[in-house]
Amino acid sequence: MDSTLKMLSIPENFKVDLITSGCCGMAGSFGYEKEHYDLSMKIGELGLFPEVRKADADTIISATGTSCRHQIKDGTGRIALHPIEVMFNALI
Repeated sequence: MDSTLKMLSIPENFKVDLITSGCCGMAGSFGYEKEHYDLSMKIGELGLFPEVRKADADTIISATGTSCRHQIKDGTGRIALHPIEVMFNALI
């Protein structure tokens, strides 16, 4: 995470805050499986989802993992970008 945080701090006027939530609850394909869906959502609610919901609408949400980005969308309705997408958008 250190490298990602450092990279996302490069663009001017960017302030990076790390959400220390642990696992988003998806764990690869775990959360996609019908028998694990409810548990995966409960795990997301332990820390990640409430923090994402508290963020202002203009706050960029970023996550490196594909499954994490899907979990954030499913659990909060917010779109999470890969850090490289954030950097690309900051540079154009």
